[in-house]
Amino acid sequence: MIMITSFANPRVAQAFVDYMATQGIVLTLQQHQQQSDVWLADDNQESRVRNELELFLANPGDPRYLAASWSAGDTTSGLHYQRYPFLATIRQKAGPFTLLMIAACILVYLAMQVLGDRTVMALLAWPYDDSLRYEFWRYFSHALLHFSILHITFNLLWWWYLGGPLEKRLGSGKLIVLTIISALLSGYVQAKFSGPLFGGLSGTVYALMGYVWLRGERDPESGIYMQRGLMAFAVIWIVLGYFDVWGMSIANAAHITGLLVGLAMAMVDTLHARKRT
Repeated sequence: MIMITSFANPRVAQAFVDYMATQGIVLTLQQHQQQSDVWLADDNQESRVRNELELFLANPGDPRYLAASWSAGDTTSGLHYQRYPFLATIRQKAGPFTLLMIAACILVYLAMQVLGDRTVMALLAWPYDDSLRYEFWRYFSHALLHFSILHITFNLLWWWYLGGPLEKRLGSGKLIVLTIISALLSGYVQAKFSGPLFGGLSGTVYALMGYVWLRGERDPESGIYMQRGLMAFAVIWIVLGYFDVWGMSIANAAHITGLLVGLAMAMVDTLHARKRT
């Protein structure tokens, strides 16, 4: 047997094999690490195969090659395409603290559905009485409270989309510190504006938006970024919230505070990064 060539893309390799099958020449594929090797059993056909290979490489998107895959391709080609189940995708793009917060929010939301909002809020809400001011977990646990499926879905999607890459690139410590500071300060400001009966991860989500966007703008080598269009959407969402466009209670003070926290932390971190360079 003679190895004719090797392709990095297994689907391209299969297209060539299928086309040669329509020409009466049998080739076989062997997967080798990240390469797909094409082998020829009949040495007498080598010259013709290599001529066809040159034509194929010049224009692999030619319709005749696609047509060959339809007519000669089969399910026993030996190609194995990787599948990404939903939960595996979630885990792949998130670190342990990102996943822990997602699980905690979901468990608290389920508890609220079973026990009722008031019962769970009595345990986790921002201190609503002076007698509770020393229950320190309340200054952070309010972030776990969500009051509708839309509320928790919106927050967790953003948390995963931004927090996961941040934790992967910069470490769990950075995400934990950002979460603690933003939950504390956004909760404090929101309590001053509207009282202690509020909840949600959105203050921290906005801190993530501010941090990831500015960090990406000022320190591209950090490997994290947020498109400017998404940042504009986040700001517009805050503005619309003040005009009660959505007809629902929105923690605008927490959103603005969280955004400012994220921007401030990114500014400090990028100043340090620039000094190091």
